[in-house]
This record gives sequence, structure tokens and C-alpha cells, in this order.
Amino acid sequence: MAEGVQQFSITDFAAEAVKVAFDWRSSAEAKQKATFYLDSQIKSGDVCVLASTSFALVTHERSSEVRLYGFKMLQHLVRLRWEELNNEEREHFAKMTVNMISEVAKPYEEWVFKSQTAALVAEVVRREGLTLRAGVLQTLASICDKGPIHAELVAMVLRWLPEDITVHNEDLEGDRRRQLLHRLTHSLSEILPLLYKQVCQHFVAGQYAVKINEIDKAKQHAATVTAALNAINTYAEWAPISALGSSRLIEVCAQLLRYSEFRLSACEFFKLISQRRRPSDETAVTFDSTITNIFQILTQVTEGFMSRSLTWTSDVNKMDVDSDVNNVDSDVNKIDVDFAECLCETMVAIGCNNLQCMVRDEDQLSIYLKVMLFFLQQPKFELHFKSLPLWLFLFRESNSSLKSNKQADDGGKMSKIGKQSSTSGMIDKEKGVAERIGDFCANIMDVAFERMLKKNPTVGVALSDSSLEIWTDEFASKDEFSQYRSRLLELIRLIAAQRPITAASKISGRVVAMIQMYSLRPIHSQDLPVLEDTQLALDTTISAIFDVGTDIGSLSNPTVQRELASIIKGVLSQLLDLKWKEPALVEILGRYLDAMGPFLNYSPEDVIMVIQKLFHLLTSLPIFQKGQKQDPIAVSTSRARLQVCTSFLRIARAAGKSLLPHMKDISETMAKLQEEGRLLRSEQNLFGEAFLVMASAAGSEQQQSVLTWLLEPLKEQWIKKELQDTLGLVNLLIRGPNTPENERMWHIFHTVTIFERALKRSGSKKGSVSTSQNGSAFTIDVGSSHPMASRLSWMLPPLFKLLRCIHSLWLQPIAQELPKEVRAALVITPAEQASLLGEAATKLKGLGAGDGGQVDLNRPGSIDLTENEIRNWLKGIRDSGYNVLGLATSIGDHFYECMDSDAVSTALLENLQAMEFRHVRQLIHIVIIPLVKNCPRLFWESWLGKFLPALIGHCQRVLSVSWTSLKSEGRAKVPDSCGDSSALGLKAEVMEEKLLRDLTRETCALLAALASPGANKSLPSTEQLGQLGHMESCPVIDTENKFSESLIGFLFKHAEIASCALQISVNAFTWPDSEAVAKVVSFCGSVVIYAVSTSDFELQNFVAKDLFKAVIQGLTLESNAMIHADLVSLCREIFVHFSNRHSAPREVLLSLPFVTQDSFSAFETALSKSSSAKEQKQHIKSLLLLGAGSQLKALMAQKNTNVLSRNKVQEESIVRSFVNSLYI
Repeated sequence: MAEGVQQFSITDFAAEAVKVAFDWRSSAEAKQKATFYLDSQIKSGDVCVLASTSFALVTHERSSEVRLYGFKMLQHLVRLRWEELNNEEREHFAKMTVNMISEVAKPYEEWVFKSQTAALVAEVVRREGLTLRAGVLQTLASICDKGPIHAELVAMVLRWLPEDITVHNEDLEGDRRRQLLHRLTHSLSEILPLLYKQVCQHFVAGQYAVKINEIDKAKQHAATVTAALNAINTYAEWAPISALGSSRLIEVCAQLLRYSEFRLSACEFFKLISQRRRPSDETAVTFDSTITNIFQILTQVTEGFMSRSLTWTSDVNKMDVDSDVNNVDSDVNKIDVDFAECLCETMVAIGCNNLQCMVRDEDQLSIYLKVMLFFLQQPKFELHFKSLPLWLFLFRESNSSLKSNKQADDGGKMSKIGKQSSTSGMIDKEKGVAERIGDFCANIMDVAFERMLKKNPTVGVALSDSSLEIWTDEFASKDEFSQYRSRLLELIRLIAAQRPITAASKISGRVVAMIQMYSLRPIHSQDLPVLEDTQLALDTTISAIFDVGTDIGSLSNPTVQRELASIIKGVLSQLLDLKWKEPALVEILGRYLDAMGPFLNYSPEDVIMVIQKLFHLLTSLPIFQKGQKQDPIAVSTSRARLQVCTSFLRIARAAGKSLLPHMKDISETMAKLQEEGRLLRSEQNLFGEAFLVMASAAGSEQQQSVLTWLLEPLKEQWIKKELQDTLGLVNLLIRGPNTPENERMWHIFHTVTIFERALKRSGSKKGSVSTSQNGSAFTIDVGSSHPMASRLSWMLPPLFKLLRCIHSLWLQPIAQELPKEVRAALVITPAEQASLLGEAATKLKGLGAGDGGQVDLNRPGSIDLTENEIRNWLKGIRDSGYNVLGLATSIGDHFYECMDSDAVSTALLENLQAMEFRHVRQLIHIVIIPLVKNCPRLFWESWLGKFLPALIGHCQRVLSVSWTSLKSEGRAKVPDSCGDSSALGLKAEVMEEKLLRDLTRETCALLAALASPGANKSLPSTEQLGQLGHMESCPVIDTENKFSESLIGFLFKHAEIASCALQISVNAFTWPDSEAVAKVVSFCGSVVIYAVSTSDFELQNFVAKDLFKAVIQGLTLESNAMIHADLVSLCREIFVHFSNRHSAPREVLLSLPFVTQDSFSAFETALSKSSSAKEQKQHIKSLLLLGAGSQLKALMAQKNTNVLSRNKVQEESIVRSFVNSLYI
């Protein structure tokens, strides 16, 4: 009696604790106490008490939240504490769980408890390892006979049984997974027929229930059929094809395709089979036969759609309009569309994975391609979208095959695809496939052209089928539209490479039709998207046809060459004859002409006409002189002039050596325009960059000549010592137009930008180092003298002084004394604000840099210098200046030899304390990380030894303060001025947090760069370390000699750098930013290896204790859920290599709330028996879950996914339509 009272009290206490823990009205303290009680007294207490309490909590008398928590505790017991039960207790537990099926098999029972019960039963079966043939299946089969609800629950259990096979579960690795797969495979002969019986029996019973007007019964039977189909689909992913066929599941699913309420699940069954790869054993013949049978089944269904496509697509397009009229019709339509999408996905899966089943039959292949073209051409966007991957796959494989054949014919090395059969279709063996899909190229290009436009309600869609459902933001985010359009462009590119004449004819017709259409009427702003998209298609087509890398042999045919030249010359002639004068149209025409660049490489005789046209376009646009008012016409004209110059640069890149004969004429024309004042400095820079591109194709001598011609005229004025202090810079900034200071200001800007472009365009292409923010790469050959090396000595010192002056503007004493417009210019730009807020930075047409747009490169004094213009000038100098320095670090030893590291560090870091987070982040990203990656070992001490202590120390301090502020006060303390905080409101807080996160991630990226394998070749790898075993057997290495060429070794030779870097690492695990943690993990991994390999006791103590604790603390943050495997791996590295020499790792694990000495001993025993790193990580993870429970949110987030995914609303819709269809 006393025991019963005690148990009653425990259950009530537990139920009350659950209510408090999940009641939003409870105080934080009460929630914490309740959670601690549940974790410590129940979940981690006596396992028998846990079982009995949990079973008591799931009874119907309890509230929903209490019942749900009871199920979660039962699942917790089965997953993590099952081994603590003895055999008799396990058997009793298993019987109780199976009996729960009957307890929840009630019509009024909530769906979530049915799902939880089924998942629990399946979990017990998997954990207990009962022989399915012996008992469980017979029990489940007998339960099915009790009624449709019981049968539904059994189907759900069978659906959950193979969950750990179909969905990766880190807790079920090795032998247990293999055992489960073995048991289930041998039980398929009983499971699959049982599911077949359920589908047939309850489908017929449902029809009869409707006939006798028992609607509730009909709904129950329909739900059982759906549950059985869901279960069948989990086996379709992995069960042998022969078992699926012999159990007649393919037959029954084919029959259910006729019924709208079940055909979606039935089609899903076929899709899962179609996604499987062809086996390489003796079952391949059966597999091919099954796939062919499925294809024929689905083809018949698809042909039914095709025969009534006009009526069907019309109904689909107006579905949203009529959805409120009749709910049943709406549900039927929705199921109809969903089924069509699934059908399309299934057909795509067949083609992408098992095309071999169709290529042997030409008629069958022809039918398949016509069906897929039907889907691609569908007005309904989703159907078109889902068919796109198939055509991309076919043309990719076809082009690879044709390219391999070409290489073989040329005597070259065949590609992998050409050597062996492709498991996805053997296209290379079936040359007819390339020919057959070639017949569809014209139609596909038409579709791609029509779909290029993004629908805008205010813009008419010219040259497109108005019945098409074009992309809108309702389908996905704006970012994803660019991805979709890139797929269309790739499809165009693949077709153009394989069928160049077809592609050229199609794009030619498109461009000519557009020109003719707009020649008959004025061109309005709403027409510009059509012009721009057509230009994009033209650019893609021309590039693909004339790109040597994508050539599959077509261009070697003289007949093809002549026909192509005729087609493209016709388009070019039309473009050259255009008389567009409006700036917006001139801008677009410039892009059309630069799209012809690759063709000009094959047709050098047309180069001169294009050059003349570009110069004509440039000179047709006026230059707005100083003092003239800035208006939309002025801005659009300036932008158009820049685009013409940019087009010249793009042609220089694409046309190769075709422009070399014309370099003299071009330079003379430039000189004439300069003398006449008709060529702005920014435009000169673009032409100069184009000359560098042309010179690179002519050789190093010509390149040096161009650099001399381009840079030497700038030298004299650049090295003048007029910007020695901040005052001189301020005087330069505040002078208005028509002043020498203003001229000098813009001269400085354009000089820095041309330095940047000269560095980017110089050098040979033997290595690549990404330095700029946009990922542009500078390629160098460190083995030879860089063309720019001799110029660094006069280029860089003035730049250092300029950057030092700019940095000083943010010093508080100086900032307070600045003129109003300069002080206001130090605030973050509107474009940067938009970027921080995740908003699209709108290009304000008619507005220049002073309005928050991009820096206007055209205007020495053309517009009054507002605060925004000063701001953008400062930003432009900083961006280009940092890029120049980052690029210079890649040149080789010359930079480090000729530059004074003290002067450079003073210029960049003297005012570090006053720099804003965005500027520090930019400095690290563009300058410091390239410096770390490129600095020769000989100069580590003189360069890295000066930069890293100040920089890493500063970052450690400011990040610690800001993150503490964010976590304690809810707002990050950052030095950046984001504008008027009261006006911005919450946006200011969002921007401040984003600035903090950006600097945190960049700082961690710097640490990762220090730990990069290339900079630490003398450091043992993780695999090599693993071969040494535990630390006690690891030899101590002579650090001074062994790691002299390791950046990690260099780091730990400097205590100041090492201390700050380690502190950042430890702190990073407490900051809720998974991107930063992911970057710092690689650094910590190298630190662990270094500590293992040396005799540095202080470092070993830090790793074994402080770092180990920090990593485990990182697992308490849910934000680290996606990288929890990396953290567990790091825990494993520390424990395995330090636990035998240092007591700290054991003490840390034993200090976890729920780790006992017995559980820890069992953990160590299991760990010592395993030599697999993967298994050792699993042991570590299991102990952490057991020891810290729900506190390790990063791990729990991965565990709490055992919920049957099912849309109840959709199910009710299916059942309702099922009943109504049977009435009809």
C-alpha cells in the first residue's frame, strides 16, 4: 500500500512538473526547477520508476501535454537506458507497449498520440531485437483484425520499423544497423503481404461502407489504406525489387493510380523505386524489367493527361480563383496538381537513374522524350520546373559523351564517362540518345526563352506566351529565381554546344524579332526586362558555341562554320544598324555587342566594326560638366557611358588576340578623345584595363609596355607629399566643384582603382589567391618576376599614408572637430544598411553616390559633394586600397623585401582601437588573411609578428565585450555608427548584431587560416595521430625544429598571440553563432594535434580542461545543432589523446549532472575496445547525452525528430474526396 501511495505521488509530482515546465505563465525559476526535477529524479533516476511513471502519464486521464511528455520519456528510456532493464523487465515493457495500440485505437483519439504510440512500438522492436517471425508480426497481424483503426496503427508501426535504415541515425551504427536490416529483409515475406492485404481489404471495405452510407467507417478505412501506402513507401526505398513484385504491391499501386484520393501515395511508391540505382549483380535483369513495367504504367497515365491537357491546364490555372466556391472541387484539383507533379518527378527519376531501360527501344525512348517535353512545356510552372532536371541531365550526359568521343577520335585520353558504362543510363553506349534529344532542341530553347522573364504585375510580357504561369515571388524567394534562371541558361548553353546551328538560329530569330517589333513603336521602360533577358540568352548562346572548352567538334566542320558565321553576322549586322540614342537603350546595346566577343575571336574581320560602333555610342552621349545639376538624365547617361567602356573590356577578354592588330588605332582614338575632353578618367581606367587584357595575350614585353603607358603618367602626381596628415585630407574632401582640390581628390580615387586593376590583370595564371570581397582571384607565378613588382616601391608608400589618414578620421578627438559634412559621412552607407538587414539594395535610378547608390566613378566635381558623396569616396578608397595591399601580398618575396613592415603595420593598425567592426572585418578579410596565406616563412617574424599580436588581441577584447553585452542586455555594443538609432528602431539592433557576427566569423576565419594544412605541413594529420593511439604512447617532438615551418608552431612561440587566439576559441563556443564555431573548430583541431606532439604542459592543461569544457558547452547551444558532429569529433580527439596522461578529461565528464561512476566505467571499457574513430565518437555522444540530458540542445535537436510526418489537413481532404468520389 505504501509503495502504491509513493508511486501515485511520484506520478502526480511528475505530471505537475510537466505542467509547470510547459506553462507560459510559469516563472523562469519555476520552469527551471520543474525541468531539473524531471531530468534528475525521473529521466535519470531509477529506470523502473521511469518506466512506471511514464506509462502512468500517457493514460487518457492526463492532459495532452502530460501525455505527450510521457511518450517522450518512454522513448528516452528505450533509446538511452534500455540496457539497464533485465530480460524479464524488457519483455514486460514490450508487451505493455504493444497493448497500447488497442488503448489508443479509438475514433476520438488525437493523431499525435497514435503517431507516438506507433513510433514507440517500432523503437522497442528495434531495440529489443525480437525475432519478427517468431512473435511480433503475428501479434500485429491479429491486431489488424480488430478494426480499421487498429489496422491503421499497425500500418504505422510497420512504417516506422525500417526508419533507421531509410533515415540516417547516428545512434544506430555498425552491427545494430546490419542486424536490423537482416531481420527486416528476412521478414519481408510476411510484412509486404500483410500490407498488401490491408490495402486491398480496407479499400473494398471502404467502398462498401460508402455504399451502405456508413461515412465514418468509410473514412476510417480510407485512413488505413493511406497509412498502409505510407508504410509500403518506406520499404520501396530499400527492399529487393523482387520482393516488391512478388508481393503484388506494384500491381495494387498501379490500380490505385485510378483513384484521385490514393494515387499520390501510389505514385510516390513508383517514384521511390525509380530513384534507385541499377544493381550490378544477377538481379539487374529483374530490376530493368520492373522499371520498364513502371514506365509503361506511368506512360499510360501521362498520356491520359496529355490527351486532355488543354482542359486540365485551364482548370489548374483557375483553381485558385474557384477554390472558395466548392471545397471538395478545390481538394480534388489540388490532389490533381500534386499528383501531376509527383508523376513528373517519377518520370524524371526514371530518366536520370535508369535510362538504360528505355534506350534499347527507340519507340519507347521517343514516347518518353515526348512525355517529358509535354511536362516542360506545361503552362503550370511547377510542372515545368520539376521536369527541368531531366533535360539538364540528358544534355550534360550527352555532351560529356560526345566530348569523350571527340577526345578519343583525336587520340586523347578519354573521360571517365567515355571509358565505362554510366550507371545512370549508359548514354555513352547509346549514341542514338544524343541524336534523339537533339530533335527536341528547338522546342526546348523556345521554352527557355519564354521562361526567362520574371512576372511583374505592372510590366507587360512581350515575346512570351501570355497563358504561361511565369515565376513569381509566391513560388520562392528572390534569390532562388536567379538559381532557376541559371538552370535555364545552362540548358541553353548545353544545347548550343551540341546543336550550335539550331541554337544560333533560334537566338537569331529571337533577337531579330525583338528588333523588328521595337522598330515599329517606341520602347518604354516596361520593355527593358525583355531586352535584358534576350541579351542574357544571346550572351549564353554565343559563349557556348564559341567556347573552346565546350566544343564537341562542331566548329571543326567548315560547313558548320560557314553557316554559323552567316547566322551570327546577320544578328551582328542588325545590332550595328541600330540607332538607339536613349541612355538606357545605349547601355543595353553595349551589352549586346559585348555578347559577340567570343564570336569575334573566330571572325576578326568584324572586330573593327564593333570597335567603331562602341566609340560611336560613347561619343554620342554627352559629358555633364562641373557644376551641372544632377538629375536622372545625367546619371543614366553616365551609367550608359560606363557600360560602353565595360563592354569594350569584356570584348577584350573574350575576343583574345583578335584585338591586337587594332591596339594602335584604339590608343590613338583614346588620346584624341582625351585631348578633346570627351573621355572621363574612370572611362580611361576601363580602357586601360582592356589594354592590359589584350597585352596579356601578346606576351610579357607587350604587357610591360602597356603598364608603363598606363601607370608612368600617374607616378609624378601620385608621389607628391601633400597628404601627410588628416588635415590635408579633410581640406581635400570639403572643397566644392571647380577647385583644384576637387580635381586632385578624384584623381587620387581613380589612381588607386587603376592600381587595383593593374594588379588583377597582371601576372601569369599558375596559382590563384582570392583576396577581394567579391571573390575575385589574382593569379601569379611566384617563380618569375611579377610585372608589377618594380612599381610597388612608388605605388604603395603614398597609399599607406592615405589609408592612415582615412583611419584617423574615426579617432574621437579628430571626429569631434571634423566639419559637419565629413563627420556625417562617417556613418554607415544606406547600401551597407540594406545588406546588414538582408534587404535588396535598390539601385536608385537617377541617383548617384550621394544618394546611397554605388560610387560614381565619372565625376571629378560634376556634382556638389554632399556627405553621402564623401562617404562613398572614403569607402571606395578603403575598398580599393585594401584590395591593392591584399593583391600585393601575393606577388612574392619582392613585396616583403621592398616594403617596411613597421610602416605598413603603423598605417593599418595605428588607429585600430578607433576602427569600426565593419572596417576591421574588411581589413582581416582583404589584407590580413591573404598576408597570412602568402607570407614566406622567412618573413613571418618581421611581418606576422608585427600584425597578429595587435590585431588578434584587439579582436579578442572587443568581441568579448560585445557578446557579453548582447547576451546580458540583448543588444551588441559596437563602435559602428548606423545612423539615427531612434529612427531606425529595432533595425539598429539587428544591424549591430550582424556587424558583431560578421567580425566574429572573420576573426575565426583568420584563426582557421593560421591552422590551414598548407601552412602547417610539418604538423601531423589527424589520421597520423590516430595511428599513434593514446597520448601516453606518443613521442614528444622537438618543437623548435619540427614545427619551425608550421604557422601553429610560430603562433605558440609568441605567447601574446597564442593566449588571445586560445581565448577567442574558448569564447567562440559560448557565442550562439554556428558559422563562427565551424571555422574555429579547425583551429582547435590543430591546437590539439600540436599539444599532443609537444611537451608544453601549460598548453596540454588548457586543452584537456578549458578547451574540453568549452566544446561541451558549445553543445548546449541549439544553434550548433548542424555542426554537432564536428564538436563531438573534437571531444573525441581531446579525450582519446589526453585522458591517459591528464586527469582533466575524466573529471570534466564525471562532473556532468547525470554521469555515474558505473556509467563512466562502462563508457571507458567500450571506448578501449573500439579502434574506429566513428564508433568512438558515438560512444562519446552517448555518454554526453546520458550525462547532460536535455542540456545539450545541439544533440537533442537531432534526437527530437522521431515524429511521423503527416499532414492531417491533407489526410482529411483525401478522405473527404474519397467518400465523394465513391458516391459519384
